[in-house]
Amino acid sequence: MLDIMPENITRDMALYMLIGGVIRIIIWIFFALTLYRTLKLVKKDNLCILPNQAWFVAVPLFNIYWNFEVVKRLTDSLNNEFYDRKVKVEERPTQKWGLIFAWTFLLTNIPLPPFVLTIISILHLVYFITYWVKVNEYKTLLRMHVEHYGKDFIAENKEDEN
Repeated sequence: MLDIMPENITRDMALYMLIGGVIRIIIWIFFALTLYRTLKLVKKDNLCILPNQAWFVAVPLFNIYWNFEVVKRLTDSLNNEFYDRKVKVEERPTQKWGLIFAWTFLLTNIPLPPFVLTIISILHLVYFITYWVKVNEYKTLLRMHVEHYGKDFIAENKEDEN
């Protein structure tokens, strides 16, 4: 019988690693769903990333790169949409938390000493949750605006009086 497991890894350890990997992918799928639903609320003219491209964050290894793209493009899409709707939000919404999340995720995938990886993993978890909450907050704000004014709403351009 061909045994593909290294000698120092027991079957129980392999089972826990498999369960952990599956749970991690499920979490990434729910995260991608939040991104997808947020992007579906943005008008096509304001999109810098297609809503279906949000699902790539659930693809292991590829998401190391794609997280940076999603952060940049989602930020630009939200910025464009809120500008058109004349909704006052911070400039470059979600970018700060998103970039920290993407960088910490990248660092968790680099072979570093265990104590360093533990610290980076904790930071990544904190910033992942923070970024997810921020995206969800902007999704809720945008959804409320869409429900009240409609998806095709464009605010009138008013000259700034100085």
